[in-house]
Amino acid sequence: MTSKKIVVRLIGGLGNQLFGYAAARRLAIVNDAELVIDNLSGFLYDHQYRRAYQLGHFNIPCRLALPAERLEPLSRIRRFIKKLVNKNRPFDKKNYIQQDVFDFDERLLSLRPQGDITIEGYWQSEYYFRDIEAQLRQDLEITPPDDLLNKNMRAEITQKQAVAVHYRFFSTQDPADNLSRDYYLRAITRIRQSVALPHFFIFSDKPDRAAKQLPLDPDEVTFVNINHGDESAYADLWLMKQCRHFIIANSTFSWWGAWLSPNPDKTVIAPGLLKRTGLSWWGFKGLVPASWVTLDP
Repeated sequence: MTSKKIVVRLIGGLGNQLFGYAAARRLAIVNDAELVIDNLSGFLYDHQYRRAYQLGHFNIPCRLALPAERLEPLSRIRRFIKKLVNKNRPFDKKNYIQQDVFDFDERLLSLRPQGDITIEGYWQSEYYFRDIEAQLRQDLEITPPDDLLNKNMRAEITQKQAVAVHYRFFSTQDPADNLSRDYYLRAITRIRQSVALPHFFIFSDKPDRAAKQLPLDPDEVTFVNINHGDESAYADLWLMKQCRHFIIANSTFSWWGAWLSPNPDKTVIAPGLLKRTGLSWWGFKGLVPASWVTLDP
């Protein structure tokens, strides 16, 4: 049994947790190390978004961290000291790595820790885990929701040329945080050019507002509005991945919905946006897979 441990401190919403897990899983595999998931400390002080660990509905084979592995007691102080001690160490000598660049950082791929290590960050690129894709798809099989509404919605999705459209509204105060209506209209036009008889399934945090933005005939659109809150986000992700094609938002949630889809012929349209301010950061180097189509927002 391996003696090295990699502890991944997860943060953010479901999409960001999946990125953090995926990068750490690959790091553990190539280093013959045990991956341990810190499912608590990254959320204890999230008073703004009140996020919580959301990977319990996946087929993840790794155990959760013990208190000592979360640096308890006094975890905030001990974590601060660890980060301070590691700040000026060479990357390959650190035992606590906090992501310090948002673009793809190839240093993580060649990292070979000599002992236990903790990592935290968003790691938003498939390059961090592309070489373990088959294993990762097994890990990220979602336990299906067992209620009738979700089962019926899945049946409707699988019977049509389903296109998942994620229309996310990050802000009501600053329109620059949201993708433009024009982006969605051009993406829908692009889908119509390559997909016969598409049916659009709209996933949105504000479905009524999204309906006003999208001039679609009632017989070609379905609003998926049956799951609410972070606790059931996995169910929307499960439904999304059943679709054949995707128009994603500037959101890691729909990024994963598209990536997890097993359809080998899927068309995925993503915003070609570079934005590193406000609520909706997007466009990091390596974020959008080369096979996806990017459109200006």
